[in-house]
Amino acid sequence: MTRTVAALEANGISVLRAADAAEAKRAVLQLIPVGSQVHHGASQSLEESGIIDEVENSGRFDPVRPRIGDLDRKTEADQIRRLSAAPDVMLGSVHAVTETGSLLTASMGGSQLGPYVSGAGRVILVVGTQKIVSDLEDGLRRINEYAFPLEDARAQAAYGIHSGVSKVLIINREITPGRITVVFVDEVLGF
Repeated sequence: MTRTVAALEANGISVLRAADAAEAKRAVLQLIPVGSQVHHGASQSLEESGIIDEVENSGRFDPVRPRIGDLDRKTEADQIRRLSAAPDVMLGSVHAVTETGSLLTASMGGSQLGPYVSGAGRVILVVGTQKIVSDLEDGLRRINEYAFPLEDARAQAAYGIHSGVSKVLIINREITPGRITVVFVDEVLGF
């Protein structure tokens, strides 16, 4: 853990530590300015910690996902794409964090990847410490052999479709100070 935190910070990624999901929720909510436009990807970590409910229902933020849900995917696809591409704050998680300070995220559609890379003003990632791996090879293995089967089952239950590892994002370094924050949670959270 110490090695991973030091590597992330050396790579321009801020790190906070939370003992459990409740502490992670408090930390994340303190990082988001009231009134901010906030978007989030599908994330078990955010769901389990109660962060999504707070963002969408507290009245303190301008949540993007409910607005996207109200739009027609066929006739308003451009508006959906624009809304999701550049929020003030993007919340999410990753599937693996290497001890050398890289973040790995897999996606079927990729809508969260653009905001992670550069679209969002700020990115806050809630990550259970069980996702720490030694290197990129182990991270890709974790995605394909562990996280993908669980995400596929979740997507089938939630949406009636299979998921896929269509796109993989590896963030090795962040050049904008304070833009990406990882909130590590010292309990199993997400997959």
